[in-house]
Amino acid sequence: MIGKLTGTLLEKNPPEVLLDCHGVGYEVNVPMSTFYNLPAVGERVSLLTQFIVREDAQLLYGFATAPERQAFRELIKISGVGPRTALSILSGMGVSDLAQAISLQEAGRLVKVPGIGKKTAERLLLELKGKLGADIGAVRGAANSDAQADILQALLALGYNDKEAAAALKALPAEVGVSDGIKLALKALAR
Repeated sequence: MIGKLTGTLLEKNPPEVLLDCHGVGYEVNVPMSTFYNLPAVGERVSLLTQFIVREDAQLLYGFATAPERQAFRELIKISGVGPRTALSILSGMGVSDLAQAISLQEAGRLVKVPGIGKKTAERLLLELKGKLGADIGAVRGAANSDAQADILQALLALGYNDKEAAAALKALPAEVGVSDGIKLALKALAR
């Protein structure tokens, strides 16, 4: 029903913001990834929104980007995952991190998000497989092939964080083999 709001940012109280759109103030819940990128109070802002009607409330959720909103929509389709949990997931990890965790079936990364237990993480991986990762992006543009996915997993297993591993993977030639790719990535990370 309400797909986008553009107006003046009146208040910022995480995770809620108050947006004045021509004299009407909208309370909008946003993930922290969106919250951190908001302008200062008094500035104009545009948010893509998702309107949710419950028996006891009508809630508005806002997102800075279309992939964030799409990820939110996919998350709330899952049984047992409500809007608050979906917002928590998107606050705990970016959309590309979520897509990567789903593509690589890494429940451990989802369990790190507050409020997500092992069973919920496994359900998320099962129900979002093929949906979120395929729609949202190619895992930071990194793991486009099986070889690159294997290299990425190896780097993560060796203790490198997501950003380091993705950066090393981007620097590799497109059609590199797994063993050569790991060697080249480790050399790049050693610098």
